Amino acid sequence: MPCPRVLITSPAAAEANNGNWHTAWRWSQMLSPTFDVSIAQHWNGEPFDVMLALHARRSADSIARWAQARGALNNAPGLAVVLTGTDLYRDIQTNAQAQASLRLASRLVVLQECGPDALPLDLRPKTRVIFQSTAPHDAQTKPTDALRVVMVGHLRNEKSPQTLFEAARRLNGHPDILIEHLGEALEPALAYEARACMAECPHYRWLGGMAHADTLQKIAQAHVLVHTSQMEGGAHVILEAVCNGTPVLASRISGNVGMLGADYCGYFALGDAAGLASLLLRCRAELGHSDGLLAQLSRQCAQRVPLFSPATEQTAVLALVHDLLHANT
Repeated sequence: MPCPRVLITSPAAAEANNGNWHTAWRWSQMLSPTFDVSIAQHWNGEPFDVMLALHARRSADSIARWAQARGALNNAPGLAVVLTGTDLYRDIQTNAQAQASLRLASRLVVLQECGPDALPLDLRPKTRVIFQSTAPHDAQTKPTDALRVVMVGHLRNEKSPQTLFEAARRLNGHPDILIEHLGEALEPALAYEARACMAECPHYRWLGGMAHADTLQKIAQAHVLVHTSQMEGGAHVILEAVCNGTPVLASRISGNVGMLGADYCGYFALGDAAGLASLLLRCRAELGHSDGLLAQLSRQCAQRVPLFSPATEQTAVLALVHDLLHANT
């Protein structure tokens, strides 16, 4: 019996080095022992048994062609649409192609536990949550002479880096709070702002893009990861920090709450630089205290680690594909 063929469509290619590509690559590796798996930016009509389409809007053409080929107006056989971020919290509200993708999919996938709340009620029964994962890491011993802070995210508006710039300026009199900012300059105006912040704030450094292994090392060395995004489908960098023993300070948006939990104590309001600065000051003041905020956040993050295990993700992805194949018969 021939091995079932699975296509993962990712709007991003490998050189983009972004979340969609990493998801596509990781899932291909998880599925490959059982299925014949390919990754492409578009479906060209080649025969496959299952298509996992990342991003409702950016993969909309492939999704529509797949459904048309199967004569389906809704719930096309073998088709799952994975809602990865801007499509979940922006595109499906206003974009007709993204909305059509939701109807055409036989299954919908979201990457964190608040994701289903963003979908129409009638689509939630065909939706499942699959947390992404990373390999476990041993927590590193971290220095106590200064609070080491890292933010990881390309410089683009959705990541709200301006919140970090303003917080750094508010902390300009605190040289014992050291901030490193990693990410490519996708918007030139934000790169200009980052350089201006460096000129004004000696404790802030924008380091540009880094290889993934080097990024993980920076996360592991930091006391805290800052995540200022205004829109996230389920940020991989959050689970990487959690699994590296680095707690997170995050904007209180659905995508972050769905990763860290509703009762997590490390949130600040979206765009609230003063709130972020206040949390960082508190982390610095209580550094090394077993009953301090940083220790509390570490304990809360440790409770989330099992959600982000590769075995858990692989089981869920395999179950999704088997479900889609069964629905085909």
